[in-house]
Amino acid sequence: MNDFARSTGAAFTLIGEADAELLGIVALSVRVSLTASIIALLIGAPFGALLAITRFRGRQIIIILTNALLGLPPVVVGLALYLLLSRSGPLGAGGLLFTPTAMVIAQTLLATPIVVALVHRPASLLWAEYGDLARIDGLSTLRSMALLFALGRTSLLTAFLAAFGRAIAEVGAIIIVGGNIRGFTRTMTTAIALETSKGDLPLALGLGLILLALSVAVSTIAFLLVGRVGEK
Repeated sequence: MNDFARSTGAAFTLIGEADAELLGIVALSVRVSLTASIIALLIGAPFGALLAITRFRGRQIIIILTNALLGLPPVVVGLALYLLLSRSGPLGAGGLLFTPTAMVIAQTLLATPIVVALVHRPASLLWAEYGDLARIDGLSTLRSMALLFALGRTSLLTAFLAAFGRAIAEVGAIIIVGGNIRGFTRTMTTAIALETSKGDLPLALGLGLILLALSVAVSTIAFLLVGRVGEK
């Protein structure tokens, strides 16, 4: 109990003193996860809306596969990317393995199916209600998608935050393709895992507290923004 109290006190000391290593890890984690979440939104949102407003052969199979990818094991994604990005792999010439870019790619692959699913479902409901009006007005596919995005702003926000939550908490894939290199590819989750295994609980607890606070802050901001949109 005394060890836990000392570790907790040391963790708060690291946070209060703005420890350079701790801040660097947090900054990299946020930068990588935000980048991956934005890319996932830019890819997944249009694709989800397109699935809602178009009908084509194989559409239902794509929807089923997209939902199945929601449970994609992160370590499998990491392993696949490792094989692709390693020197002997087809993309090895790019030198992306063990870089933040590889981590962004891994998180994007994991977050994109979440965005597609969370955008497609409400977009389908909106299209069922407003689709006939859009056809009467002669809206193109792109303008129809823009209409769905305008009407479903809250679903876009929810999708983005869900993608960010998935990305910021990821450890399996990014530790494989990032290598957990100190000062370069070490994120909050990978650092927590490493420092806990080493017995360095103060740094692990400090990062855990920041990760928890960040998750709560993001959720709070989301509720506030959704509330404002709802009032309008």
